[in-house]
Amino acid sequence: MEIKVGIRQVSKEIVVDSPLTADEVKKELAQALGNDQGVLALTDTHGRQVLIPGTGIGYVELGTEHARPVGFGAI
Repeated sequence: MEIKVGIRQVSKEIVVDSPLTADEVKKELAQALGNDQGVLALTDTHGRQVLIPGTGIGYVELGTEHARPVGFGAI
């Protein structure tokens, strides 16, 4: 799933391709926003972690969970 996170007062958004489901991302986001020192921790498909302070999150956009592959693959 593609997750886009907008950061307050920053023009560029953070894009993470994650194996998490929408419900898992919502749960992580609620925990990050529920605490003054909360951090949204997202892991991408390559195992890298992105840590975003909850106080800096402007918005979160969730893409589709099952993206259709593009290209010329074996049928």
